[in-house]
Order: sequence, then C-alpha cells, then structure tokens
Amino acid sequence: MRDSLLAQLEAALDDVVVNGSRTLRLPGNLNVSFPGVEGDTLLLSLPDIALSTGSACSSASAQPSHVLKALGVGPWRERSAVRFGIGRFTTAEEIDYAAARVVESVRRLRSLAPGGI
Repeated sequence: MRDSLLAQLEAALDDVVVNGSRTLRLPGNLNVSFPGVEGDTLLLSLPDIALSTGSACSSASAQPSHVLKALGVGPWRERSAVRFGIGRFTTAEEIDYAAARVVESVRRLRSLAPGGI
C-alpha cells in the first residue's frame, strides 16, 4: 500500500522527495516532502486525509520532526514534510483516493506560490 501511494504521487507530481530510506522503513509509513508546499498548509487543505507534519512520537508538538533532524534533512524539507500512516485496514481505494487528493492539493498550492513551481 505504501509503495502504491508513493508510485502514484511520483507519477503525477514533479519533485516528490522521500525522507529516509526507500527500502529500510516501516511498511505502513511514508514520509515525503513536496518542494514549494508547506506541510502545514497541505495538511489544512486535506481535512479528509489523515496526515501529520511531525513524527508519530511527537505528534502533539509543533516542533519539526526530530527524526528528520537526525536524518540531516534540511530546513525546507522539514517544513514541507508530511507523514502518511497506513494501517492494516487501509484499502486500495483509500490509497487511490488519498493520492488523488494530495496530487490535486499540491498542484493547487504550488500554483499559488510566489514564482510558481
């Protein structure tokens, strides 16, 4: 499911950056950055999708993810990072829906950014 979500995002959008290893990761976790889009803004534009801008263990904090900091991710990637949590009951249809909505929102937000992307 995680790989399907990532494949759909990468097929539809330029500049999808995976934070962390593409192979050594939890199966239900995907953390990506979308250059030109603030993670918090993306989160607010998708009220029907469960996303987070922080790590799971610091979801109550407004601070950037300590996991991303440990990975050496730069400030722009920290600010544009979002984390998808995919559970065992998540369906393929839900993945397709989430991917389509994220693509739509990222495109719209990039088009509104000064200078566009």
